[in-house]
Amino acid sequence: MSMNHAHEIKSAEQAPELWHIVEDMALVAKVPMPRVFIIDDPSPNAFATGNDPAHAAVAATTGLLQIMDRSELEGVMAHEMTHVRNYDIRLQTIALALATVISVLVNFFSNFWWLGGRDDDDDRDGVNVIAIFGSILLVILAPLAATIAQMALSRNREYLADAGAVELTRNPQGMISALEKLKTAPAMQAYDQNSAALYITNPAGRKRKFSDLFATHPPLEARIDRLKQM
Repeated sequence: MSMNHAHEIKSAEQAPELWHIVEDMALVAKVPMPRVFIIDDPSPNAFATGNDPAHAAVAATTGLLQIMDRSELEGVMAHEMTHVRNYDIRLQTIALALATVISVLVNFFSNFWWLGGRDDDDDRDGVNVIAIFGSILLVILAPLAATIAQMALSRNREYLADAGAVELTRNPQGMISALEKLKTAPAMQAYDQNSAALYITNPAGRKRKFSDLFATHPPLEARIDRLKQM
């Protein structure tokens, strides 16, 4: 939370509507009341963090609190509470760790082929060349595949959290309306890049990336369409 410049709200008197909505959504989700934070930023956004429901926290920007009505804010907080209930933060941490392990193993084996695969025997020159090119491809493609899988997992958890928000609020229109408003959200002024995947929508704004394969969030239009089909 400190990395994203959030300050904690420790009582309902400081932000009554946000506090009570988080309290209500935690009760419905059957998880402990998380710590509540506010980020002073005009861009509407929110995120949840914590290794498990007993050590969770949720944050909302001042921009989100300004533009969302109660049903929309309930949808957003229910979305974040679903992340908490589903242990999504722990899952993302495990995915990141696995991607890191893959990169380490790839580097190890590529160094093995490069340093240990040489031989003065001319008969093995062709094999060594193939091994070198194979290790180069492995260095490039294996971490890439791990990253794509990690991003796909992140996008899938966003869809599940949207569905979970509808389950908790029994009001799909509230979540749909909230996502409609987030479609025009500008980039946040300051946020931790490593936390970007945790936000309900990309804090960098609606910039199109090179490929959706590397996006941490599914397109808002796709999320809205799925909710309308529920």
